Amino acid sequence: MILKKGFLVKFFIFIFLTFSLYGIVKTKAVTNIIFMVPDGLAISNVTAARVYAFGTNKQRLYLETLDQIGYQSTHSLNSMITDSAAAASAWACGEKFNNGEISFHCKTRTSPRTILELAREMGKKSGLVATSSITHATPAAFGAHVSDRDCENEIARQYIVKNGIDILLGAGKGIFQSSEMGADPCGTYGDFIELAKERDYTIVNTREEMFRSHKTAKKLLGLFRHVSLTPAHRRAKVKKSQDEPRLAEMTGVALQFLETHQKGFFLLVEGSQIDWANHANNLEYQISETLEFDKAVKVVLDWVNQDKNRKESTLIVIVSDHDCGGFAIKGPWGKTLTQPGQYVNAGWIWGSHTGEDTIIWSQGPYSSHLGKAIDNTDIFHIMKAALYGKEYQKQ
Repeated sequence: MILKKGFLVKFFIFIFLTFSLYGIVKTKAVTNIIFMVPDGLAISNVTAARVYAFGTNKQRLYLETLDQIGYQSTHSLNSMITDSAAAASAWACGEKFNNGEISFHCKTRTSPRTILELAREMGKKSGLVATSSITHATPAAFGAHVSDRDCENEIARQYIVKNGIDILLGAGKGIFQSSEMGADPCGTYGDFIELAKERDYTIVNTREEMFRSHKTAKKLLGLFRHVSLTPAHRRAKVKKSQDEPRLAEMTGVALQFLETHQKGFFLLVEGSQIDWANHANNLEYQISETLEFDKAVKVVLDWVNQDKNRKESTLIVIVSDHDCGGFAIKGPWGKTLTQPGQYVNAGWIWGSHTGEDTIIWSQGPYSSHLGKAIDNTDIFHIMKAALYGKEYQKQ
């Protein structure tokens, strides 16, 4: 019996849809996840930085050009107002945590696996980049498990010994070399730089060393200051800051270091000091750090757009952990528009975090799930589905 062509087409469509329904036909997994955090950023911060850079014309910051825009709720397990530890842990593990906990539930003594750890289990490489100490709360939540965010010595130890994170770029020299007198709340201290050398890390302390070493290093640990990198608006006044890389430069080096790995990577990039600027209610500081972060976004977008396959297999997520300060644009009033290079009239409600939702910008596979109202814990589950190439089911 000869079957008609139209019947065969309908038959195969039916089979494909049936198999898809039962998960037999799978969505393609992503190769890379690039997770970028402008810590403490609110949409009003974006507006202020954009107006300073471009005035009121139609030009946008790079982070505003991504395909999807959504927003997330930010509360922690025990507080309407989250800190960075609980917020980052929610992204990293897909669960709510108490403020101060780093991917570790103190009451139950459990440590869920982070998205970075899941990526490493799949054979992917990993990297953390920050303008704070690299052991600060946000990067720590992806690469360590501790009961107290102040256990930064222990976080450093876990990066090197437990997870062997392939590239670490930021500040924190003193944290990686601590004496017994400098033990953290977890009781940890030691020379983790020497420990890193024993585990095939190349250690760099200047911008020049970073550029010179990243192409040949097996693993790379860059510690460019003791506590934090010099704020962008102060670099011209601090002579030694010329030895420090900028966030965009560290991001570019991390991408070049990781891109050669065939199985892909997970990379976290944090603009840590936007939050500190808002804590200080300092507009110049806030805008300069926001624009520095946006330069890092440009580096990522340029890297992705260099190759069609790279673009189709890379998920980019940009999201702030919380608002800080309740910043608002109060003017100028009347018949005046702010011109490029001029600051808006600004105000803050106070000097700490607020409980408002924050914006999510994203593009790439699975990003459509991020272009809506979600909880911060949902982002983990979307990234996990992307890693495994599975259909995302809201938790």
